[in-house]
Amino acid sequence: MNHELYIARRMSLNGEQQKGSPSLTVALVGIVLAVTVMILSVAVVMGFKGEITGKIMNLDAHLKVTNAALGIDDNYATVNGREVREAIAANQDFAPLVESISLVADKSAILKTDNDFMGIIMRGVDEGYDFRYLEDKMITGHTPVVSDTATEQQIAISKTVADRLRLQAGDKVLTYFIDQNIKVRNLSISGVFETDLEAFDGAYIVGGIGIVQGVNGWNGDTGTQVAVNMKDPNDLESDGYFLYSLLAENTVKQESKNLFFVTTTQQNNLAFFAWLQMLDMNVVIILTLMMIVAAFTLISAMLMIVLERIRVIGNFKAMGATNGSIRRIFIYMTGKLILKALIIGNIIGIGLALLQKYGHIVRLDPASYYMPYVPIQLSIPALLMLNVGIIIVSYLTLLGASHIISTIKPTSTMRFE
Repeated sequence: MNHELYIARRMSLNGEQQKGSPSLTVALVGIVLAVTVMILSVAVVMGFKGEITGKIMNLDAHLKVTNAALGIDDNYATVNGREVREAIAANQDFAPLVESISLVADKSAILKTDNDFMGIIMRGVDEGYDFRYLEDKMITGHTPVVSDTATEQQIAISKTVADRLRLQAGDKVLTYFIDQNIKVRNLSISGVFETDLEAFDGAYIVGGIGIVQGVNGWNGDTGTQVAVNMKDPNDLESDGYFLYSLLAENTVKQESKNLFFVTTTQQNNLAFFAWLQMLDMNVVIILTLMMIVAAFTLISAMLMIVLERIRVIGNFKAMGATNGSIRRIFIYMTGKLILKALIIGNIIGIGLALLQKYGHIVRLDPASYYMPYVPIQLSIPALLMLNVGIIIVSYLTLLGASHIISTIKPTSTMRFE
């Protein structure tokens, strides 16, 4: 057995004192708090990123295919959904990667009741649209029936819209579409949803694409975009380039006049993802500060352990022990403190994180944070990396602090009281 480790195990952190040293208790508490704060910081930031990214990915298409003339005029900035679907289906490399394809048509509208009105964007979708996320967010009613065989034209509205206009599931609302002429539709509200993402809740209503196509005089294959969702959304930039090349090649082969443009969720929601990147910077700052606090706490603990054992160090040196050997003994001893603090810090940090994850104790304002409570996401790899990082920083800190042992001389410590 390593004799330095054996000696360190036999020596008590409290030295000759019967009770725990106050300085070591303070050091232990300081390290525990640092570990707890770091665990919670990582869990909260990962939770925010996961929740907001999930909302955006579910409410906006992974890949959006639009006409390159988008923005000129509704009747020019259209895509042919059948053409895009056929091009994707014909490519055996890309087609298996796709989870769903939906033809979408967005159009500005005004909802009007007897007492109020509100500007909104009508999002018309076809039967290929993935309603699973919206179904989970329904407060009352159900998602709209968008098939061609529907007996009435239905829409789903957000709680934001419902509260402002005092509407509820089952009501009918006059919807005005304004182009060169004003067209009115009396739409039935199938349900009310709440995603807590104000950029969506305050701007969109969702219904069948036939409503928008009928207003614009389009056929069943025409929309403003084709929403393509991938089975694995982790490499959308590469998938988007692949789809763009595929459609461009198809356009050339068919000598089509349509020129498509493909964008990813990240490109269409730059503000949200920029905010998420700022969160990464915040957690880096917090981790750095906590590491510095833990490092200074360890230095203090090492100095107290050394000062309480000046005579022991002098005796070791008198018996021929080298500075390196004695330093390793005290590093091993302080390692006991680190190990104890890591265990306690992980128990408290993970415990508080689980309490918040399932109890939702700390609440938030959805209008500012896009969710009603602080989200938590615990990742075993992230926790392992964090703990390994703490151990490495602690070891390097102790390695530097233990140099004080080399300045202690046996002749001046034999009578040290």
